[in-house]
Amino acid sequence: MILGLGPAELIMILVFYLFQVLPWILFVILCILAIRWFLRQDRRHKDPEAVAVRRSLAEVLKSHRERCKMTQEFVAEKIGVSRQAVSKWESGASEPSTTNLVKVARLYGVDPAELLREVEG
Repeated sequence: MILGLGPAELIMILVFYLFQVLPWILFVILCILAIRWFLRQDRRHKDPEAVAVRRSLAEVLKSHRERCKMTQEFVAEKIGVSRQAVSKWESGASEPSTTNLVKVARLYGVDPAELLREVEG
C-alpha cells in the first residue's frame, strides 16, 4: 500500500493522469515533426517554366555572345583576356572573375545582375 491506496486505486489514478498528459505529449511531438518538415522543405518556387528557363553560367554567356553575333576572339580582345579563357567560361571549365563578368555583361549590353538572374541557383 502506497499512501494508503491499494493497487487498483493506484492504477486508476495513473491511467487518469496518463490520459490527461498524453494528448499534450503527442501535440508537442507533432509540433516538432511539423517544424522539422517545414525547415527541410525547399522554399524555392518550383515553377516548371522558370526552372526550364534557368541555365548554367556557361550557357548564359554563350547565348548572349551568340545573340550579339560576336566571336570568342572578339570578346576576349575587348575585355582583355585570352580566347581560351572565354572558351573555358563558355564550356564551364572555369568561371570569370567578378571584374571580367561585369565587363562581359556590359559588352553584351545587359546588367550584370540580370545576367546572373538567368543562371540556375
